[in-house]
Amino acid sequence: MNRYPIWKYILIVIALLFGVVYTVPNFFGESPAVQISSAKATVKVTPAEVAAVEKVLEKNGIKQQGVLFEAIGNQGSVRARFADTDAQFKAKSTLEKELNADPADPTYNVAFNLLPNTPAWLQSLHAFPMYLGLDLRGGVHFLMQVDIKAVLNKRVQGLQSTARSLLREKNIRHAGISRVADTIEIQFHELDTRVKAKEVLASQLPDVLLSEPADQADMKLVMALKPAALKQTIEDGVGQNISTLSKRVNELGVAEPLIQRQGADRIVVELPGVQDVSRAKDIIGRTATLEVRLVDDTVRGTDDGAIPFGSELFKVGRGAPSVLYKDPIITGDYIASASASFDSNQQPAVSIDLNGDGGRKMREATRSRVGKSMAIVLFEKGKGELLTVATIRDELGSRFQITGMGSAEASADLALLLRAGSLAAPMEIIEERTIGPQLGAENIQKGFNSTLYGFAAITVFMVIYYALFGFFSVFALAVNLLLLIALLSVLQATLTLPGIAAIAFTLGMAIDANVLINERIREELRSGNTPQAAIAAGFERAWATIVDSNVTTLIAGLALLIFGSGAIRGFAVVHCLGILTSIFSSVFVSRGVANLWYGRKKKLTGISIGQIWKPEN
Repeated sequence: MNRYPIWKYILIVIALLFGVVYTVPNFFGESPAVQISSAKATVKVTPAEVAAVEKVLEKNGIKQQGVLFEAIGNQGSVRARFADTDAQFKAKSTLEKELNADPADPTYNVAFNLLPNTPAWLQSLHAFPMYLGLDLRGGVHFLMQVDIKAVLNKRVQGLQSTARSLLREKNIRHAGISRVADTIEIQFHELDTRVKAKEVLASQLPDVLLSEPADQADMKLVMALKPAALKQTIEDGVGQNISTLSKRVNELGVAEPLIQRQGADRIVVELPGVQDVSRAKDIIGRTATLEVRLVDDTVRGTDDGAIPFGSELFKVGRGAPSVLYKDPIITGDYIASASASFDSNQQPAVSIDLNGDGGRKMREATRSRVGKSMAIVLFEKGKGELLTVATIRDELGSRFQITGMGSAEASADLALLLRAGSLAAPMEIIEERTIGPQLGAENIQKGFNSTLYGFAAITVFMVIYYALFGFFSVFALAVNLLLLIALLSVLQATLTLPGIAAIAFTLGMAIDANVLINERIREELRSGNTPQAAIAAGFERAWATIVDSNVTTLIAGLALLIFGSGAIRGFAVVHCLGILTSIFSSVFVSRGVANLWYGRKKKLTGISIGQIWKPEN
């Protein structure tokens, strides 16, 4: 009646081994380290830099405990581990000096970091500690405000350019297009022309309100964005900034950054583990913009320094030196997508898709310039670098290819930069906060103590009140905690103070299922059932109640996960995982232990489940 088949015990043992293996890495601690990452979007850190770092450290007599390469998306970083912080500080200053030929324009960023002390055999099983959030590990917090006026300014400028292009395509003559505040005014000589222009613009620009002055003698047409379009423009601008910041920070290798919106025009950026505020600002500032420009072929050489007015000399990048016109054909805002591909000769290339306005601008710019050259320029920290210079083979439209990339890796890198786009508007840091590692360690200790004391109090109560079955319940509760931490480690979830609160909360909820089971068994014994029958009936009849209560709680947790943000989502993730592990441990593991202890006793006369109160007749 109360015997588990062998496969169920094997499953429990596998679950215990899983929990131990993936929980243990959280207790090995961390060592001081430095991280070497690229300071330029066009420079990649490869495994070859490992040897260079080792050579620099050896040359300067700095002992390291391991140098390793870590790939992060399309980028990578080199990390060097040290025995103490003195060696860490010395290594940072030495590597910055040795690896960067020009300190004013560094090629590599060297930052303080921490590396887990997890043994190699555990790392080979992908057993790593959980990430710690800003409130536990320390780090920097920024609150940034997006320049909404710049977003609207760019939108109105694009509207002005689009209106001019549409009227030119339809051969509608106008007397001038000018911008007045946030509106566009188009002058006409004739009333019929204005009516025709209004029909064309209204059909092609659904987000625009068109109005005419009350004075019929004034042949003017006024364009303005609709209120809904204005609101959407702001939403898109802030969203694009968040997306671009996420891509740039992730490429730099910052572990588990938090980048999210706050209010209408503000963005919160949190970088756990980063203590250098100036370094953090540099990371945030590494947002590049892209421009496609035409090559000024009137300049034959650049040695004499004679650069025509309206042109600019670029000395860095592929195809440098080159003189380009200052006015761009398009910017990164017009690029819808970019992907690595192959041309008709099966050579690496980059396929680019532009949005409607971008395709129109590209056609107009290249229609009469077949055989000439254009360049893609990446602007970073105010400095431009040529990504590629290509010859225009044919009139380009909304989709075209850049060929001659040389290698598939080069085409993939360029496609990544093009996809990353640019900021929709500049941002200003209006609040910055640094949380030291000492405060984070204090928070960890307090969270650990609260969980430990809660577990100890539950243990004392359950063992006193339910005797041996109380011990079974506590064992199941320990398995639940073990599996929960293991799952969070496998998922590489970020643990925060709300997450620790959710763990403590899960302990209280998980023991509730065992209380239901134990009380059910007591009721069966009160009713006169044999001990074996009481154990079987207690677990079976408590199952439906346990499922109902956990499912309703899980629904609430999923609602927090879906509609919440920030700390609320962190709480919800741990809470939902805790419900799943508690169902497994409180029923499956708890009954497995009870069956192992009592199941093979055929003549069982009693069980240790505390005082059973029977009503007197």
